[in-house]
Amino acid sequence: MRRVLLGLALAVASVAGTASADTFRALPSTPANLPSASVPNQTGQISVPTPISAPPTIPQSLNFQQLVALWQGAGSAYGIPWEVLASINKVESNFGRNMGPSSAGAVGWMQFMPSTWERWGVDASGDGVADPWNPEDAIYAAARYLAASGGAQDISRAVLSYNHAQWYVDEVLQLAHTFGSGGLDTTFKLDRLQVSLDGARKNVAAVNRQLVAALRVQRSLSKQEGRWQAKAAGTQLLSRQLDLQKTATLVGVREHAAAVRVAGLRARLRKATDALTQASTQAQTTTSAPSVGALFATPVANDSGYVFPVGGGPSVVSVSHHHHDYPAADIAAPEGSPLYALADSVVLKAWAEPDPSCGIGLTLRASDGQEWTYCHLSYLDPQVVQGAVLSAGQSVGLVGSTGDATGPHLHLQIDPPTHYPQLEPWFQRFAGTAFRWQDAPTPQPGETASASAPVFAQVSSKSSASSGVIRFTR
Repeated sequence: MRRVLLGLALAVASVAGTASADTFRALPSTPANLPSASVPNQTGQISVPTPISAPPTIPQSLNFQQLVALWQGAGSAYGIPWEVLASINKVESNFGRNMGPSSAGAVGWMQFMPSTWERWGVDASGDGVADPWNPEDAIYAAARYLAASGGAQDISRAVLSYNHAQWYVDEVLQLAHTFGSGGLDTTFKLDRLQVSLDGARKNVAAVNRQLVAALRVQRSLSKQEGRWQAKAAGTQLLSRQLDLQKTATLVGVREHAAAVRVAGLRARLRKATDALTQASTQAQTTTSAPSVGALFATPVANDSGYVFPVGGGPSVVSVSHHHHDYPAADIAAPEGSPLYALADSVVLKAWAEPDPSCGIGLTLRASDGQEWTYCHLSYLDPQVVQGAVLSAGQSVGLVGSTGDATGPHLHLQIDPPTHYPQLEPWFQRFAGTAFRWQDAPTPQPGETASASAPVFAQVSSKSSASSGVIRFTR
């Protein structure tokens, strides 16, 4: 892995000087009086927004050419490849589309922690305030921080200082290499494709959520109408019978309106899934470079024969070593993240309408005989039905929070749930390439978790039954 990173770092450095040939080449203008990278800010040296964690009411928006000028200008000023700054900008805030504050408290265009910003923040815009929510200030500050961490000599070590995780270094340098080797045209094209694909996935999840709710309303009204009709049919008194029939008719009018809404949402869902198919096809045909796999949330496989069931990579996918009450894995990821068959398998059960506990989900039997249940999906792919044969990495749906869930995640369990999926060797081998651990350091790919990582006892079926644990079974 170190050799791979060294190669990527050298490749990034080698392409740093080729940007002048790019179509979107922007001549950077360096702000005057930039602070040195050799000495951090002293206490009170810079003015910062108060409070620094509060995003602006109207976030600043830049077009691609303006961003290019900032990446190149800041890179030139501090001796950092523009590709690395562009990559960090993409990974950290999706080019300013998701600026936090993060769960850890990081803020702004380049996701600085407030304490780090106090030491390395820059007023590159010259407005008197060093503002992490300002793209010019944030990008120049990132270049300064990387330079202070030795980025001119060892860019991989500098990126590691930006985020102390090997998976982060891998992701940033791989994406930077893609940006550099393809040029600014490629950077722009990949960004547009990623935004289109993410938007299509989220739209499918959102429309299906509305459809599920509308179906629930329609069926409730249909049952009410039937009950009123039955009461009317069983009443001998004519006046009472007419009153009951009137009530049934009024409920029937509401049921018809609900049915019309359901039909409209079904049409919207078909349109949304068609758009998702088109966006997925465009992403797949544009590039096969592994470095953009996390960008497009493509399935991650290894030589174990397994595929990690949630796409997106360790920057957005995380897992805890434990589950709150019995052996299972809660794999956290944004709503709409793609879900994949974890192995060559056959579908034993699938349900597109949520139940109270598991929500939308499926159970499959992998080729090694183990059975797995997926819960809380926002959308189930139509081809995932009982008896369907799936290939490892085939799409099965999208992450959601249907059923008994407090937020978007995939609940994954072995059936019967005799042990934690996280203890499976194939699962642990994906740490650092497909996900990061929430509650322990994430080892480099190929390493196993530290012995100091939490180990959780299995919950026996006997003790579970006595304590009222609800398991997600059908």
